[in-house]
Amino acid sequence: MRRIGLVALVALVVLSGCEKETGERPPAADRHPTVSGAPCVPPASGAPSPASGPKAPDLALACFAGGGEVRLTALGRPAIVNLWATWCRPCYDELPALNEYAKRGGVLVLGVATDDKRRSEITSTVADLGLTFPILYDPDGELLLAVGRRNLPVTLFVTAAGTLAHTYNGKPLDATGFERLAREHLGVP
Repeated sequence: MRRIGLVALVALVVLSGCEKETGERPPAADRHPTVSGAPCVPPASGAPSPASGPKAPDLALACFAGGGEVRLTALGRPAIVNLWATWCRPCYDELPALNEYAKRGGVLVLGVATDDKRRSEITSTVADLGLTFPILYDPDGELLLAVGRRNLPVTLFVTAAGTLAHTYNGKPLDATGFERLAREHLGVP
């Protein structure tokens, strides 16, 4: 009977998304590594249309592998921004589908390693899953807090004008789910 209760508890945690426990903060140098070189997100071509709707959080997030910082409000093209962490099982289920969707092109896809200070684990996850889209680094979970969410994964649909068209925070999406939400909220395939 005890084993059934444990299995039910584990299933509830997995199905409800991931919420990280708070802990000690690493030294500032580990939270905000020095970045340089070419930007991890190439500049957009053309001018974005005027904004209408709530602005995406105006945070500058460092590119995980170097290349400066990226502002969600200044992407200049529609984007899907996926917040994930190495300690989040539903994120592992969703990231391969996001990678599959990203390879189709048509919309900028960004991952954000969120509230996760273990750089080596992030690097391993990106390699193990074969992620090909740019990864930003938010070790303190500032973006997660700015969009008022606690559980991962979270997917933001940001317009070319920098408005937050939709926030998805439910069961892990498959490639078809990303496509459907991008079409519905960003008008892209």
